Amino acid sequence: MKSNRIVYIALGSNRGNKFQFLQNAIDAVFKTIGPIKKISKVYKTPALGFEGEDFFNAVIKIETPLSAKNILKMLQKIEKRLGRAQKTKSGYESREIDLDILFYGDEIIKQDALIVPHPEMQNRKFVLQPLCDIASDHIHPELNLSCAQLFEACNDSSAIEPLKIWLKNPKKQYNFSSYNYIAIEGNIGAGKTSLATKISEDFNAKLILERFADNPFLPKFYKEPERYAFTLEMSFLADRYQQISDDLSQLDLFKDFMVSDYDVHKSLIFSKVTLPDDEFRLYRKLFYQVYKDIARPDLYIYLYQNTERLQQNIKKRGRQYEKEIEDDYLEKINSGYLNFLRNQENLNVKIIDISDRDFVKNREDYLWVLSKLNS
Repeated sequence: MKSNRIVYIALGSNRGNKFQFLQNAIDAVFKTIGPIKKISKVYKTPALGFEGEDFFNAVIKIETPLSAKNILKMLQKIEKRLGRAQKTKSGYESREIDLDILFYGDEIIKQDALIVPHPEMQNRKFVLQPLCDIASDHIHPELNLSCAQLFEACNDSSAIEPLKIWLKNPKKQYNFSSYNYIAIEGNIGAGKTSLATKISEDFNAKLILERFADNPFLPKFYKEPERYAFTLEMSFLADRYQQISDDLSQLDLFKDFMVSDYDVHKSLIFSKVTLPDDEFRLYRKLFYQVYKDIARPDLYIYLYQNTERLQQNIKKRGRQYEKEIEDDYLEKINSGYLNFLRNQENLNVKIIDISDRDFVKNREDYLWVLSKLNS
């Protein structure tokens, strides 16, 4: 996944239901650009540079993998969708919604249609006041002053009135507060790690990732499965127990819950496919002895993808030892998971078919997955 950037966006409206325009814009930014990390208070300020109704202004902090140029395009689309018409004359005029990029990380961008940081922000208290609510210590990369210092130095004498109305963060419609521990499972290449990582970042969760890459028997197994199957499964049995028992016992007071990209019972599913019957029976006895006291997840998510999509994903990530995985093996693993889940009466399971979705590249697909988890 692309690395994310912290971006600050100013919002303003002085026409129609101004507060609703601000909220609709925030909802649209959340759906198309990225999660909202912070929202300032709403301030009423007079129109600057033209005659018009007072403005409602706010600033939001978002996190997104999009480039500044793509963010600008998305903001322009949002403005148009919310009813902002093209200018009919030169200079400033009233508008339903105005969206401007203030900061894009610490970058300085000077292009024909895009200048970041915003070139006028240091002269406008209606921008600096809400910006100070959520980023008073942020340093302007060109002026080398904090937002608080810029506000103190600003010569704008416009009246700024804080309003007792609060914009809502759209992410609150996706609620994981009833869970302490969520496990995300799926076949090889299903997207478990990607989804667990995105949920941890967006909802303040402790992330637990399987340390499969450290297993020296995994490449050997894919070359000689019959020879190394039992050794591989035993090594996973020990590694997963050590990791999950350590991670589940170490509470993080600054996180709201835990999310993992695996559940320890995957050991039974894979070993059922890879081991002969007699070895599997022995392995199963050992498994239940080792894992008898391990906590079960409050929510077990199974990401289903068809075999064709799985193979595409496996090839994309380019792990050398996975390149020879056959369709038949993936189909057996999938059947093993589904058979396992059918027999779990006391496990809260959500099975989500994402064969036609790409929640890594498409944010709307990601929000669709979240809606399924909260349905």
